[in-house]
Amino acid sequence: MPPTHTVRSPEADLKLSPLNAASLLARARILQQACVDGTTRPLLRGKNLGLVYEAQPAESLAFFRRAAEELGAHVAVMRSSLSAASTPQEVQHTARMLGRLYDAIECQGLDPALVRCIGQHAGIPVFEGAAMKTHPASQLAELLSDATLPADNRRFILQAMLLEAIG
Repeated sequence: MPPTHTVRSPEADLKLSPLNAASLLARARILQQACVDGTTRPLLRGKNLGLVYEAQPAESLAFFRRAAEELGAHVAVMRSSLSAASTPQEVQHTARMLGRLYDAIECQGLDPALVRCIGQHAGIPVFEGAAMKTHPASQLAELLSDATLPADNRRFILQAMLLEAIG
């Protein structure tokens, strides 16, 4: 059985230790500087990411895709057929299948308990709304320099999260 991974939920990110936040910021600053210099590299080349959503705005879906694809990852976008009414066996089976197909999963708009269950059974990193503007890690973008636009800084934070989890 593959090891379980912790879901990277907004609640978990609120509890980032100063060391983890510093590490994330350092990685985001490197990505920011590479963008300014025009030397961005495909650090996630060969990685497959799943983007599972339930009625999310196109903006957050596109934001995640852009961030991951800029680093060379392939992103498959799929609407979730799971819900709080799904049987535990159905959720476990789907999570295991996703874990075989992808290196990480971003869940947007799914019930938090459902995302936690997917994270327990997928065996890969599972993010909960990491690309959303309301995600607590987005606040770290304010600590990056103003050499790039705020939306770009948010993207660098998301990319740093992806790299730390699967890079």
